[in-house]
Amino acid sequence: MELSVKRKFNGDFNELPTGTLKKHPKSKKLTQEDDFNKQGFKVDAIALVLLVFLYALMCLRIKALAEFINIGTILSLVFLIVHEFCHSLVFYGKVNMYLGMGLIFVRGNEEMNRNRYIFMNLFPNILLGLIPYLIFMSNPSHVILGTFGLFSLVLGIDDYLNVYHALKLPKKAKIFMDKQYTYWYE
Repeated sequence: MELSVKRKFNGDFNELPTGTLKKHPKSKKLTQEDDFNKQGFKVDAIALVLLVFLYALMCLRIKALAEFINIGTILSLVFLIVHEFCHSLVFYGKVNMYLGMGLIFVRGNEEMNRNRYIFMNLFPNILLGLIPYLIFMSNPSHVILGTFGLFSLVLGIDDYLNVYHALKLPKKAKIFMDKQYTYWYE
């Protein structure tokens, strides 16, 4: 894996990695919105439902209202860079990390099998979200770890949508990213 950090993403999707689509012109676009505002609204709505559900489980576990904003919440935001770095570890080739316009994301245009693509999307959410949250659930004295896990899980909502769409593909599907979209072929 070769990681290149791009200091600033200016919103121009033409600057994102491309080329793989030319090799596979009959590829199909993985279900994604062309209108990023519409996509953002859907993601925010799902994230809010997940946030309320996981927070309710925390409150039930400690039998009180959990501190909603604490150092764990702040750490989950700081760890967004680590989250994206975890995605990049699954790539074999060149990966670019983009920062800017309120976004942080990685893009690479190598082909992956479906299972590796699913793992790439879930890896940071398991490591930074699910494991800390489960540690809290088994020992509720770790409220900071619980809120860190809770917010890390919620911040991965785009990743879960990617997995949802990938699970609908044939098991032998190859998946790749080209500019702002993700494509697949058999």
